[in-house]
Amino acid sequence: MNPRTIAVAALVDGVAVIAFAATGRASHGEAVLAGLAITAWPFLVALAVGWLVALAWRRPLAPIRTGIPIWVITVALGMLLRAASGQGTALAFVIVAALTLGLLLIGWRALATLATLVTLVPRRARTRHPE
Repeated sequence: MNPRTIAVAALVDGVAVIAFAATGRASHGEAVLAGLAITAWPFLVALAVGWLVALAWRRPLAPIRTGIPIWVITVALGMLLRAASGQGTALAFVIVAALTLGLLLIGWRALATLATLVTLVPRRARTRHPE
């Protein structure tokens, strides 16, 4: 896999997790920047573990093979790290985090895959039926 694609995918995942944490802080009227690191670190650590477990660098854009394992690990381990560090893990938060991170971590990969398919179809059609 192209190193640039791997780096961009890792960056997009990291930005998605930070955006999730920032949005959560803002929605509760908390200072976003002041506490962002405290809120985001458990999920960022979990995201890194997810990348390692899923061997994400092999197929970083794959929504099912890569996105789903990264999502599950990011949510599960992120919640465990939050609990271990004395942060809240209320059921409502777990549900919102799971849904939001699923949408973000799998969603962008699904869109990237769809965009790739859409751009490949016209090329293949032109190759098979040259005018």
